[in-house]
Amino acid sequence: MKWRALGLALGLILDRLVPDPQHGHPVAGFGQAAAAVEEHIYDDTVAAGAVHVAATLAPLALAGAVVEGFGRGRAWWRVVSTAAATWAVVGATSLAREGRLMADALEVDDLARARERLGHLCGRDADALDAPELARATIESMAENTADAAVASIFWGALLGVPGLVVHRGANTLDAMIGHHNARYERFGTVAARLDDALDLIPARLTGALFATLAGLAGGEPRAAWRVLARDHAKHPSPNGGWCESAMAGALGVQLGGRNIYYGGRVEERGLLGDGPRPDARAVRRSTRLVGIATAAAGALATAALLVAHPRRR
Repeated sequence: MKWRALGLALGLILDRLVPDPQHGHPVAGFGQAAAAVEEHIYDDTVAAGAVHVAATLAPLALAGAVVEGFGRGRAWWRVVSTAAATWAVVGATSLAREGRLMADALEVDDLARARERLGHLCGRDADALDAPELARATIESMAENTADAAVASIFWGALLGVPGLVVHRGANTLDAMIGHHNARYERFGTVAARLDDALDLIPARLTGALFATLAGLAGGEPRAAWRVLARDHAKHPSPNGGWCESAMAGALGVQLGGRNIYYGGRVEERGLLGDGPRPDARAVRRSTRLVGIATAAAGALATAALLVAHPRRR
């Protein structure tokens, strides 16, 4: 397990140092393959959606198991393969970069650029959003995606190695593609959405705990963050999102939640999280700092847990 720990740590360092490619990213390639499968098997039923999930994730699980199996007796392969898979699936650096770009736009009141950038983070209709609402949407997306694209991948990678890394990221990608409440995916996307919720159940709570505990490193108050987390996490419609977003709201001292309008006209009313003012560009920039800190802490905890659970034999 020490080789898995080393591979995870190296992969997280690579995520900080090696930018995601503009073309040919493995996650994007999986999304394209999943879309092609959907074209052939789509039907407006939960059963068809279950078949789609199985057909797209089974090859990932098999490939991950083959890679992991090949590493038996080959320490160098375990390190390299785990590091490569970690780099491919963890998106914390890209996430924080998007947050900084949004903060840059909001700081100079360039709402047109900010509205265009919001599409890189979430599917909300940005056309009518003012600066505080753009900031809120960004921070909420940053909070949830820290769990989805960083902490959960680290968690499943530490637990199951390469298969855990790739299957979790595949499931999360499917949820982003088809796990929506609309006419096409209400039934077809049910299994993908439920699977993603199940895989993120523990990581989302860990993410909230990390945000609250580490709030002081982003200029916040840990005690206030824990109070808001305990009080407001159940106000979110997602079984997981409230843990991340309420802790982020408390850590930044802002108020999140409210009415969300998505492309296609769907409206969602969410409970209010936190006690502070509406967020601004400074709060967005502080949230990017917390994304990086929480990801690094999750990696350190996973590495330490692997080393403690499997100490070196004498």
